[in-house]
Amino acid sequence: MQPLIDQYGRVATDLRVSLTDRCNLRCTYCMPAEGLDWLPTDDQLTDDEVVRLIGIAVGELGVEEIRFTGGEPLVRRGLVDIVRRVRERDADVEMSITTNALGLARTAGALADAGLNRVNVSLDTVRRDSFHEITRRDRLDDVVAGLAAAEAAGLGPVKVNAVLLRGVNDDQAPELLAWCIERGYQLRFIEQMPLDAQHGWSRAEMVTADEILASLSAAFTLSTASEPRGSAPAELFTVDGGPATVGVIASVTRPFCGDCDRVRLTADGQVRNCLFARSESDLRLALRAGATDAELAERWRTAMWGKLPGHGIDDPTFLQPDRPMSAIGG
Repeated sequence: MQPLIDQYGRVATDLRVSLTDRCNLRCTYCMPAEGLDWLPTDDQLTDDEVVRLIGIAVGELGVEEIRFTGGEPLVRRGLVDIVRRVRERDADVEMSITTNALGLARTAGALADAGLNRVNVSLDTVRRDSFHEITRRDRLDDVVAGLAAAEAAGLGPVKVNAVLLRGVNDDQAPELLAWCIERGYQLRFIEQMPLDAQHGWSRAEMVTADEILASLSAAFTLSTASEPRGSAPAELFTVDGGPATVGVIASVTRPFCGDCDRVRLTADGQVRNCLFARSESDLRLALRAGATDAELAERWRTAMWGKLPGHGIDDPTFLQPDRPMSAIGG
């Protein structure tokens, strides 16, 4: 087995697989109210192609963890079957999903039975008015029900990802943390990144990690967690002496590129060696042209070797990726 190594010595063992660019929310920091032009169906990987490429990643490239993303992966009809087939092929691989949880109350049990290990749920607020303002949908109850269903199905630890927006929910960090602790969910705050379809991101408007921690510290006593961070994107803090923790993913102000172990596969079969990459490597075309598993694996290694040392957001020449987050996969 030859791993996915880049020229700076980083090894990718965490594969993010986008199953669709479609989403049933319209979060203001991700896409416009009218949505986007979705990928044509023929351009998207089939279930068989997704399973085959994951098999190559795990079997020939040393990937140890699979995270299914979107768009919203629960809108992919074949999701449960994909999870089941991957689990049947690779009994030990860690599988999770990042979801908005709108359909999770209906599918959590089936996903657990198929072999999914856990879920990450995107939830920026527990206030109904703020939820509607951010997502442009009145679906907070569905998210809450989905979280509870995931916990009941054993898809834990259940993690919650939250983005704070200035003037919208930036005063709600302590409230959201208390809500998650009460229910046993692990909360992670994520700095807003320049990945919106509208290209309206502004560093000056972004709520920073320092601001998030200051807000939390006004209500809780935080201390740096003792467990090693490793390649995890979140910096962890114990809350009021533990055992509860809260994480902050400061992709912009405290980048962790030097420890990155992630690689991404888009819904249309493109390898992205960085979330902010300006180029992609096409596996779909080679796959459909009859490439062998070994040939596809070598293409993947070549794509990974060219990974840059960092995302370069602070560089004056930084250009936001053409694809928004919904089309890349988180």
